[in-house]
Amino acid sequence: MNAATGPGAALAAAGVTIRPAGPDDAVAGVAPRWVALPETTREIAAVMRVSAAHDLAVVVAGAGTTLHWGRPPERCDVLIDTCCLNEILEHEAGDLVVRVQAGVPVETLAEALAAKGQELALDPPLAGGSVGGLLAAGLAGPRAFRYGTARDLLIGITVVLADGTIAKAGGKVVKNVAGYDLGKLFTGSYGTLGVIADATFRLHPLPAARACVVWSGPTLDEILAAVPAVTASQAEPSAVELDRLAPDGPRAVAVLVEGAAAAERARAVRDLLGEKAQIADEPPRWWGRLPEPGFAEPGGRSGGGGVLLEIRTVPSRLPGLFAGALARTDAAVRGSLASAVLRVALPAETDPAAAAAFVSALRTELADEGRVVVLSAPEPVTRRVDLWGHVGGLALMRRIKDRFDPDRRMSPGRFVGGI
Repeated sequence: MNAATGPGAALAAAGVTIRPAGPDDAVAGVAPRWVALPETTREIAAVMRVSAAHDLAVVVAGAGTTLHWGRPPERCDVLIDTCCLNEILEHEAGDLVVRVQAGVPVETLAEALAAKGQELALDPPLAGGSVGGLLAAGLAGPRAFRYGTARDLLIGITVVLADGTIAKAGGKVVKNVAGYDLGKLFTGSYGTLGVIADATFRLHPLPAARACVVWSGPTLDEILAAVPAVTASQAEPSAVELDRLAPDGPRAVAVLVEGAAAAERARAVRDLLGEKAQIADEPPRWWGRLPEPGFAEPGGRSGGGGVLLEIRTVPSRLPGLFAGALARTDAAVRGSLASAVLRVALPAETDPAAAAAFVSALRTELADEGRVVVLSAPEPVTRRVDLWGHVGGLALMRRIKDRFDPDRRMSPGRFVGGI
């Protein structure tokens, strides 16, 4: 193909900043050819139209904190870097609504909202991420128990589809995709349906006060016996989090209460947990972070080390899990006892076959009352295990993929079932 008429020239003529990709731009070991740095939704659309015309596979990157999650893409020609999509477009403080571009860092948004006494009540477990990455990975933190996940707080979204079509849903609708809730579909889709350009969120006022009750050193039996009373109490906790470094290692529970009469409600929680529990002004340092030491935060877009899992189940299954597979493996566990969402990290030296067997054991114990997803793992582990496990709605998900990306050019192969 003539270089003057090839895809590189077409991208350069699209009116978007394009540069050749380098080694640091690899996505889970898969190297792109070009990196596009759009600044507007229209510029994203221009890149997508060129990519469609030349059958180029596209992967979207924000800060890269979760880009190594899921499977490596089958191919990657163009990496769309959202770093220049970094504006807070609208903040209607009186309506508790904010609209932001996808590349805005979560911390930057939090600072801007705090200056107005408001917050987006999501606590992503990785520092340094972008709004678009938070949505694409479906991240939520401890306070999802009270405020919900990103799907719950997202009230509008603008996306660019694989053919360059701009679609909007919620908020100020301009063009929608009939019959689909775009916000829910794109949240947690790992970039396989299109490019998130901007998002509109429902906000909350910053709590007037907060207190955290920390219970260090209890047995798991004591913890699991006490938690139901705490979550159902009139103290109305925002989160109930567990930190367990190893089956026989240190354990701690932290309960966060926010808002009116926080100190009084914290004392009520302490009375339920016992005299060894202590009240602090802020949560402990481990709060809302991924478990250690099995997971190493990524040093770049190619990913980090260790095996990181996510378990989603119902609270009644937690005692069996902790008495079963979680007791037989040297795994660190952090997460919500209230909503039964746990993240589990295996030591970096865990044998790949043993790691795969551990995942299988967890799935067997949960049966149809939960899911175990391998968020991140070295290649010797991913060869041995299905990262997503059984997904009952896979056939529907494939149909949606065919509807939005019929040529399989958006992060092909990264998501469940090779979507």
